[in-house]
Amino acid sequence: MAAKADRRTPLVVVGDALLDRDLTGSADRLAPDAPVPVVSECAERIRPGGAALAAYLAARDGREVTLITGVGDDPAGRALRELLEPWLNLVPLPLTGTVPEKTRVLAQDRPVVRLDRGGGRVREATDEARDVLRSARAVLVSDYGRGAADVLRDALAARPPLVWDPHPRGGPPVPGTRLVTPAEKEARGFAPSEVRPGGLRAAALNAAALVRDWRVAAVTVTLGSRGALLSYGEHPLLVPAPAAHHGDSCGAGDRFAATAAGLLADGALVGEAVEGAVSAATAFVAAGGAAAVPPAGSDRALAALPDTDDPGALAARIRAEHGTVVAAGGCFDLLHAGHVGLLQAARRLGDCLVVCVNSDASVRRRKGGGRPVNPLADRVRVLRALACVDAVAVFDEDTPERLLGDLRPDVWVKGGDYAGADLPEAALLQEWGGQAVLLPYLDGRSSTALLARAAEGAR
Repeated sequence: MAAKADRRTPLVVVGDALLDRDLTGSADRLAPDAPVPVVSECAERIRPGGAALAAYLAARDGREVTLITGVGDDPAGRALRELLEPWLNLVPLPLTGTVPEKTRVLAQDRPVVRLDRGGGRVREATDEARDVLRSARAVLVSDYGRGAADVLRDALAARPPLVWDPHPRGGPPVPGTRLVTPAEKEARGFAPSEVRPGGLRAAALNAAALVRDWRVAAVTVTLGSRGALLSYGEHPLLVPAPAAHHGDSCGAGDRFAATAAGLLADGALVGEAVEGAVSAATAFVAAGGAAAVPPAGSDRALAALPDTDDPGALAARIRAEHGTVVAAGGCFDLLHAGHVGLLQAARRLGDCLVVCVNSDASVRRRKGGGRPVNPLADRVRVLRALACVDAVAVFDEDTPERLLGDLRPDVWVKGGDYAGADLPEAALLQEWGGQAVLLPYLDGRSSTALLARAAEGAR
C-alpha cells in the first residue's frame, strides 16, 4: 500500500454483512391486473451492504481495513466475497443460514418496493476473529442485529470500540465505547420511555439518557438533512449539515459511521469526527447514496494513492480512474488551525488533494518585505506531513492559473475569507467543467494575525 495510505490508522470492522441489489428501470404505466407500476428495462447492480458497506467505504478512503463478519458459501456469500476481497481483509465467521440479501426495485431512481431474503445469523466466534480484535488499533462495530457483535461481545468489552453503529434488533454497545451513532428513530426506541416524544429536545434527552444507560463516552443522534446531535450526557452540540439534500439516503448511516471511526482512529476529537462524518454523509447523499457507490471492482488504485512527488502524475492518474481531483492554494507561511481545517475539509471533497503553494518570491510580492517567515522548503515539508495532503505543487506567479491549467482539478478550494473577492481561477475551472468553491476558515486565524501577536508579545 502506498505511503499516503500508511499514514491512516488501520481499522477493524465487526458486524453483519448484507448483499444489496438494485433493479433500476423506468415506469410509465400501471399493470392491467392491479394498480401497481410496471418497471421495465431493469438494470441490475449488486454491492456490499450493512457492515460490508461501512468496511468497503473505509477501504475506499485509503485505509487498511479488516472486516469480521458472517459469510458462508451460498451464492450471496460468494458474490459478497468477490466484491470485498480485492479491497480488504475478510475474516469470516460461521453462519447459520445464508447471507441476507436486500433487493430494491427502483423506477426513475425512486424505490418502489424492497424484497428481503436470507435470514442468516452468526453462529459463533472464532479464534482468528478474537486474535484480530486483541491486536486491533481501532474498531468500528456495525451491528445489524444478526449476531456478529453478540458472539464477540466479550472481546469487544475488553477493547471497547471507537464507534458502535447500533440496530434495534442488536444488543447495546459495550460500556466504554467512545461514540455510539443511532439514527433519530433508533434513539427513540433505545431510550427510556419517558423521554421518547419527538423533536430536537427529545433527541437531546434521548442521547443524554443513552450516554448514562449505556455507560459510553458520547452518543450522536443522526438527524438526516438536519445534521447530527452530539451529547456527552448534557449540553448537546448540534452539528448542522452543510447543505440539505433529499436524494437517496440508503447507506448514509454507514458512511457516517465509517468516517467517524476513521477520523477518531487518526486522532481527531469526537466533535471533529462528528463534523467530518456529517459532511461526508451529506456529500454521500448528494452524490446519489449507496446506489452511486462505484462498483467494487473499479478504480482499486484510489484506495492507495500512488507513492509519487509529482502532482501532475497524481492528478492524471486519479482523473484516468474517474476520481475527483481537488486542489487548494495559498502561501501557508505560518501553518495554523484555520489552514488545517480548510485542507481537511478540502480533502473530503474528492479522491486526492494537491496543495498549490506560492514560491518565496511570489509571497514577497503579495505580502511585502519580511515574508515569508518560513522558506519554501520548510513550508512544503510541513504541508506534505499532513495526512490530508496528497501532493504539493509550487507556483512562482502571483496567481496559480498556469499551474491549475496543467493540473486541471475538478474542484478548486479557497478559504472563506476570500468571500466577495474576485477569484480569477473560477472562470478558468469552468473551461474544463471544474468548480471553484469557498470553504469557511476558523474565525480569527491568519498568519498575519499570528505575526502581529508575536510582535506585540515581544514588545
